Amino acid sequence: MGFGDLKTPAGLKVLNDFLADRSYVEGYVASQADVAVFDAISTPPSADLCHALRWYNHIKSYQKEKSSLPGVKKPLGQYGPEGVADSTVTVTSAPAADDDDFDLFGSDEEEESAEAARLKEERLAEYNAKKAKKPALIAKSSILLDVKPWDDETDMTKLEECVRSIQMDGLLWGQSKLVPVGYGIKKLQIGCVVEDDKVGTDILEEKILEFEDYVQSMDVAAFNKI
Repeated sequence: MGFGDLKTPAGLKVLNDFLADRSYVEGYVASQADVAVFDAISTPPSADLCHALRWYNHIKSYQKEKSSLPGVKKPLGQYGPEGVADSTVTVTSAPAADDDDFDLFGSDEEEESAEAARLKEERLAEYNAKKAKKPALIAKSSILLDVKPWDDETDMTKLEECVRSIQMDGLLWGQSKLVPVGYGIKKLQIGCVVEDDKVGTDILEEKILEFEDYVQSMDVAAFNKI
């Protein structure tokens, strides 16, 4: 796991690909994970690395309060995609393993009988079969959004229609209400349930802000895993 050397174009390319469908290094809010990766970058990503550059500029805006962001900063190599070498540690060759190390069942005997080997194969086959039958869990989240209009003359009914017109696989809109914010202005507070692998808050924000005639801004009021 890791991004490689983030001071090189190759490392930044890995980061850019990793952030293609993510807003943050971990989770759905800025955290110490983002701070750890940000601090490892010596220069801003180039314009062709659009995802990494978007993330870099966003995390840069937290510089004054980065110490207060949630989470615990871990070693850099514990963030990023699987299968990328961690350049922050030195890899040493492991000592050659004895044959006994490969005995999955911890047998102390040098040789096993044919019957014992057969029983092991049967148990492994039964375990793999049971594991294959288990349905894959779909990670979902419940999100509450605050959508703010430009002024008190904005047609809030039309604004809500625009928001609900956004249809994506893995997105289900829920209940909504208008909440006063002052000076006669009300914001739309609307809930939704999303499949984490398909819909993120950055995608929702991008699509909602496209209705620029009605929408001034969007904020995440609450976010909970289901």
